[in-house]
Amino acid sequence: MASVINRLYTGTGAFDIVGRKRALYIAFSVLVLICIGSILFRGFNLGIDFTGGTQIQFPATTAAAPADVEAVRGVYERVIGQEPESVQSVGTGEASSILIRSTTLDTGQLVTLRQALFDEFQPLGESGAPDIGVISDSAVSGSWGGQITRQALIALAVFLVLVTIFLAFYFERAMAIAALVALLHDVVVTAGIYSIVGFEVTPSTVIGLLTILGFSLYDTVVVFDKVKENTRGLLGLTRRTYAEAANLAVNQTLIRSFNTSLFAVLPVVALMVIGVGLLGVGTLADLALVQMVGIIAGVLSSVFLATPILVDLKMRDERFQQQAARVAARRQKAAAAAAGATQGADDPDLSDDAVLEGELRKERAMAAAASVPARHTRGGQHRGGARPTGKAARPTGKRRR
Repeated sequence: MASVINRLYTGTGAFDIVGRKRALYIAFSVLVLICIGSILFRGFNLGIDFTGGTQIQFPATTAAAPADVEAVRGVYERVIGQEPESVQSVGTGEASSILIRSTTLDTGQLVTLRQALFDEFQPLGESGAPDIGVISDSAVSGSWGGQITRQALIALAVFLVLVTIFLAFYFERAMAIAALVALLHDVVVTAGIYSIVGFEVTPSTVIGLLTILGFSLYDTVVVFDKVKENTRGLLGLTRRTYAEAANLAVNQTLIRSFNTSLFAVLPVVALMVIGVGLLGVGTLADLALVQMVGIIAGVLSSVFLATPILVDLKMRDERFQQQAARVAARRQKAAAAAAGATQGADDPDLSDDAVLEGELRKERAMAAAASVPARHTRGGQHRGGARPTGKAARPTGKRRR
């Protein structure tokens, strides 16, 4: 465990993420297919903001039985004969209230339900006495949710176009394509998880889905920026291939991605615990859940999906294929040289030949040195050790000024 943590923080490329891209592709493909299948065959649990319906609300402060969620749900099922879409406790203290969302009810059903709720709980009015008038009802049109959805889709399309242009100019086309694939994965997986689990889809869910796109893109850009730095001038080098340089970049940013996602998830968890558990605001649950799923999907796709896709796109270029071939040839040559040196050290015959060759080289060097004419040093001393005589000797006359 300690070694794994050490490799995470050092980022030396010990985790071969790009090398396992085939297994990663299979895992992500299975997940996406499951999510798409659930969306197509199971569908979404749309709230009344999308389908239309009736909303009933009354204060939780009552003169009779406590107006908790389960008790209110039981009254609704007894009177209407079916389960409500949702029953939530909204607010805290004296300002708390019970919110019922259901399918569209006619006037007779509304009158009967309001009277049953009043008889069961007797909610208190402003005067402090039970008052049936505090039980309010309103019709919710599904057109508003449809407008929210259309506006969200338009915003998503504009966002994707701008992101593509930015990535294509700041990085390159291959990185833009890989980032968009990872972004599409995050949207599909988040929507699929909602379909599988059956979470209610509200306008808050749509808004939360748009907010996670920025986080996913941010993490992908961080990884790609390191890939760009590691692969600068790579075509003229033979130290590592593009895949190895990209894998090193993923390792170098791995701990940063995990830390960023962790500290992004913690406020979302706090939002769920405090907003839903303590304050009882049900709408915060929709926003928190979509953000949590989106953040986890975003960090996984940016690390384990976007970079392998980028490597596959880049390796279609013949230049990077030729560079990878040069790297492989250089390594084979180095391995052969190392193997030959090791074999020479272990083989007695080869060792003797090497010693004999060395002695012959020494003898040739000594013979060549003996045939070279003698030289004089600055002080007149011969390099061989004897002072020269005759004309070569320094004159003993007066020193030239």
